[in-house]
Formats: sequence, structure tokens, C-alpha cells
Amino acid sequence: MANFKYKIMNKNGERLEGIYKAKDKDEVLSMIKSNNYYPLRVQPLSKEKNLKIKWMTKVKIKDIAIFCRQFYTMINAGSNITNSLNVLGEQLTNKRLKGSMFSIEENIRKGLNLSEAMRKEEEVFPDLLISMVQAGEVSGNLEVVMRRMAEHYEKENKINNKVKAAMVYPIMLAILSLGLITLILTFVMPIFIGMFDDNNVELPIATKIMMSISNILKTKWYIVLSIILLIVFLLKYYFKTKRGEIILNRIKLNFPILKKINEKIIVSRFTRTLSTVLASGITLVEGLEVVSKIIGNKIIENKIIQVKEEVVKGAGLAQPLYKTGYFPPMLSSMVKIGEESGSLDYILNKTADFYDDELEAYIQQFTSMLEPIMILIMGVIIGFMIIAIVLPVFDIYNHIQ
Repeated sequence: MANFKYKIMNKNGERLEGIYKAKDKDEVLSMIKSNNYYPLRVQPLSKEKNLKIKWMTKVKIKDIAIFCRQFYTMINAGSNITNSLNVLGEQLTNKRLKGSMFSIEENIRKGLNLSEAMRKEEEVFPDLLISMVQAGEVSGNLEVVMRRMAEHYEKENKINNKVKAAMVYPIMLAILSLGLITLILTFVMPIFIGMFDDNNVELPIATKIMMSISNILKTKWYIVLSIILLIVFLLKYYFKTKRGEIILNRIKLNFPILKKINEKIIVSRFTRTLSTVLASGITLVEGLEVVSKIIGNKIIENKIIQVKEEVVKGAGLAQPLYKTGYFPPMLSSMVKIGEESGSLDYILNKTADFYDDELEAYIQQFTSMLEPIMILIMGVIIGFMIIAIVLPVFDIYNHIQ
């Protein structure tokens, strides 16, 4: 089996493209014609292009939420799965997701069920969604599952947007400040350097440091830029290794500024996802396995696997969660209530709502606290630079007097 990239035209004249896994080109053409599309181009993908596709085709949570919501709406209205996929293939705006609809539809026509067809598009669809669809097929509640998954990804997208929005102002402030510092060092400082040299003034250490930095940025800027890019590249590469990923995850869990935000995001994601899978008929053990894969932190993932092993031994969920040291005592208490009342999925969902509100409140608090801190830091740096320039100027003035 190989990956083929295809370009097609639908009955409305719209051009679409996608990736399809098949034995040969003829099988791809057969799939296109069976869905009443006109083939424009079909070509096999090389290994390099396959790697590029994997990197480029990551579909955003927002797109997955839209897919789940629209798919639920259609099957809730009485449309069958293949017809719904066909319509979604026309309506979705994300090109990769759009193209995968035709591949899934064709695989269903060949006899696969929806979850199996989606599994063939696992580069597009999250493992959680595929597992949930499979559970919905087994229980006969696919419609309910798709509604829950739409709500799940909509809330996940909402949280992500809030976190990103909270970081916009601090990042813009940092970029502006760095730009101002660079401007002073590369354009303003050289003017004063000439003045200082002409008057043979004894320069303070702060001014000498600034002059050295200014000379380096002015004459060796390409070396500085290359070093920065190299460091960024090496860090990105290192953090993708197993050891580097664990270190980065540990930093996120322990760094003072990021610690609370990450804790609340993890608890919210854990409770909401586990609530969703349990409500869909998946067992607690299987649910913990699914949740561990989407939690987004390798350290917490390993802790959840340990919790799962304790649950298998009959320990329940509340106590093993508490023992991890990463989940708040309140969560363990709520889980215990849910286990005793037989409504664990409901309790987890309500707990997720609570932590969503906590996260939103903390983000606002974090932003309001971070802004003055960053302004103070940048003010100190720029103030230091101004003083380093002004002091020798006063010396020159006194010398002239």
C-alpha cells in the first residue's frame, strides 16, 4: 500500500485535493469515479513528501470540533453515514480534512466501519475521537457520541484560545522591547561611541559593556543571528527526544509562572475527557488508557498509566489519583463521591466545568500580574542603557566646563 496525492473536481467545478492509501493508481482513480468526481491528477508520494505531509496535515482542534458538530447534525437529522461524509467533503473548509472525507467514504463502501476507516486517516483524526467512534458503533449510540465529542473539542478549543489570547500582550511587549533595545544598540550607541572616542573620556563599566555589545551587533550580526538560530534548532530537536520531552514537561510542571496554568489545564482535560469516554460506555481502565495518550504531558501520562494499573488491581480511582502528587486533593474527593454514588462521569464533567472556570480566572489574574512585571523588567534594562549613555555625556560636559 502506498500514499497517492490526488486532485479532483466536483460537479460544481470546485477543485479538491487529498491523500489516499491504495495498492496502485488505478485503485485511486476507481475511488474517485465511484464518488462521481472528475480526476485531474493522481501521483504517488515519495518518502520525503510523505514526511512533509505528516508535518503539514495536522488538523487543528477547531477543525475537528466543526467536523464533529456538522457530522452529528447530519446523522441526527436522519442522514446516513456515507451521505453525511459526502456532504461534509463538499462543505468543510480545511483541505486535509475535506480530502479525508472521500477516503473514509470509499473505505466504508468497501466494507469497513467508520472507526476502521478513520483509523486509516489517523494522521488527521485524534486517537481519542477514533476510540470514541468505535465505542459509539459498539453501543449503537454514534449520534450521542458525536454530540459529546463536538462539545468536548469545542470546550478544548475555547480553553486553548483563552491561553493563547492571554499570552498575546506579553509576547508583543517583549518583541517591542527587544526591538527598542536592538535599535539603541545598533543605531543610537554608535553615534555616542564616536563622541566618547573624540573626547578621551574614562568610560564606566556599564558603558564599556554596552559598547562591546553594540560593536558585536554592528559588525558580527550574522554570527549572533546564526548562533541564536542554531540554539533554537538544537533546543527544538532536543525537546523532541524522549529525554528532552520529559525535561520540558517537568519545566512546565515546576516553573513558577507556568505551573498553575498547566496544572489546571491538565486537570480540566483529564476530567472532561474521562467523563466523555465513561459516558460513552468505555470502561474505566480503557478510559484511563485513552486519556493518558491525549493529556499532553509525558510525566502525567506515566502517572495515569500507574493509576490504571492500580485500578486493575481493584484500588478504585480516588486514592491512586491522590498518590500521584500531581492532581489536587479536591479532585480525589470528587472522584470518591462519584464512585460511591455511581455517577462518576457526571461528577467528572461538573469538576471539569469548575476547573475551566478556575483556569479562566487564573489566566486573567496571571495576565494582570505579568504585564507590570514585564514592564518593570524592560524598564530596568532600558533605564540601565540610558544611564550608561548619559553618564559619559555628563563627564564630557563637565570636562568642557
